[in-house]
Amino acid sequence: MNPYQQKKRWKYSLLTFAVVIASGSLLYTSYLVRNIAKSERTRAQVWAMSMKQVLASDDNDFLSYVFAVRDSSIVPAIVTNNRGDIQLSRGLDPTKTFIKLEAEDNTPGKIHKKYDIAYFKAELANMKKQHTPIKLKVLDTEWLVYYKDSDLLTQLKYFPYIQLSVIAIFLLLAYTAFSSSRKSEQDQVWVGLAKETAHQLGTPISSLMAWIELMKEKFNAEDDPLIGEMENDVKRLEIVADRFSKIGSKPQLEEHKVYDVVKDFVDYFKIRVSKNISFELTGNPHLLAGINVPLFDWVLENLMKNAVNAIEGKGKIKVDISGNKIKKQVFIDISDTGKGIPRSKFDTVFQPGYTTRKRGWGLGLSLTKRMVENYHDGQIFVRDSEMGKGTTFRIILKNIRHDKQTAA
Repeated sequence: MNPYQQKKRWKYSLLTFAVVIASGSLLYTSYLVRNIAKSERTRAQVWAMSMKQVLASDDNDFLSYVFAVRDSSIVPAIVTNNRGDIQLSRGLDPTKTFIKLEAEDNTPGKIHKKYDIAYFKAELANMKKQHTPIKLKVLDTEWLVYYKDSDLLTQLKYFPYIQLSVIAIFLLLAYTAFSSSRKSEQDQVWVGLAKETAHQLGTPISSLMAWIELMKEKFNAEDDPLIGEMENDVKRLEIVADRFSKIGSKPQLEEHKVYDVVKDFVDYFKIRVSKNISFELTGNPHLLAGINVPLFDWVLENLMKNAVNAIEGKGKIKVDISGNKIKKQVFIDISDTGKGIPRSKFDTVFQPGYTTRKRGWGLGLSLTKRMVENYHDGQIFVRDSEMGKGTTFRIILKNIRHDKQTAA
């Protein structure tokens, strides 16, 4: 298992652990809410029974006890008869129970209070939604006692969600900060390693160039095609070393004809792969874009190597260059006749660690995406793919301008 897949498993494990903790907290809070709800219903029943006894008793001592019970029970409740008329209420918001009206004789400053019927009806409707009523037989009439959850119980219901939200935000911020710090450290290590690699490659590359020049002089082989290809390979090593030296710094983009840049790479690449694979380059040769050639060659190399690996036996790789004048974009479509990519994997192929080869780190397309999007301010995606028929990757670059002189 490569480290990227292992890291993914750790993330899933931590997420599962967090879900277990959250579920446990919600279940325990739900248990507490049910118990408190039962307690409040009991208190509402006690209050309703005491009100019933008040109506049937003249005992002052008993009335004092009932009022003590009423005051100790803070469950908001409304009592109605079987016709729905409100008879009694308790625990409602005293600031909303009454509305202030001007006196009928219009005396300045003189007001009187009146029950706010709309408030009572709204509270009664809310209570009917929350709990089934408690039925009482008072004299010859049936009373219905409606009640709602107390403020304490309501707050307790929402508390775990607020708590989990705060914890989730804290964990997210902590994870982001930790990941950012760790990624920064890893980037510094990789940048240092890349630059040191480029430095170490410099000496043998210079020696190889010198040996090639010596071979040309000694064997009078200035036009020998084999030595010419050796020279191309050494120059390629120089480009690779230059790539590593640029890692960690913002590359300079220069104006280039996209067609020419792609053609130079295809001409170099096609003679180094199987003869069973043919290459075709088509499209507009006059489109210009900001390109860092060493890095963009790396992009083309990764895509075409993947295309070669996807082709079993004979096949074809086609590169088509087109543009959109309105959006000022250059399109580079790289197609192969390989085994294809499942539609569900169109985004996954760009993730670090994804590979279909037995030996591979799965970094090629991930680096390609980074070089296109971060260094060239472009886009890359799987435009189309069909299993058993092939795949087309599309690169989008910003079109600087159209080369009118060349086009003319």
